[in-house]
Amino acid sequence: MTGTLLMSLVSCLIAISQASLINRCDLARVLRKEDLDGFEGYSLNDWLCLAFVESNFNISKVNENADGSFDYGIFQINSHYWCNDYRSHSENICHEDCQDLLSPNLLSTISCAKKIVSGAGGMKNWVAWRLHCAGRPLSYWMTGCFLG
Repeated sequence: MTGTLLMSLVSCLIAISQASLINRCDLARVLRKEDLDGFEGYSLNDWLCLAFVESNFNISKVNENADGSFDYGIFQINSHYWCNDYRSHSENICHEDCQDLLSPNLLSTISCAKKIVSGAGGMKNWVAWRLHCAGRPLSYWMTGCFLG
């Protein structure tokens, strides 16, 4: 009985922890629907690579940085510049609460990411994209994804 209860609890916890992950192809569909394919010259492959290297497709990821700022969501958007987390000084350029960047519908995240990419540096604003995605063949990110 105790073993069965423990297994049920573990199964529930695993399901909860995985609820914040989005499938690569599902993300591609959302990004395409929100007109990110070709936005400022970046393909869906660029966006998928960015999401993977920043958060491993984890919508609810929050990371604390050495300077006291935090990175939020699937694209790890920084609180010092882009959103307000009410914990650290923020320029809040996107005019968003950082918690909104953790929403499963991704609309606030996409809106803010568009603002970031539209500015100076484009996707180069993300160090991980510069190191792991820029200038590399990325077509495999869409492998097996049927966008309809």
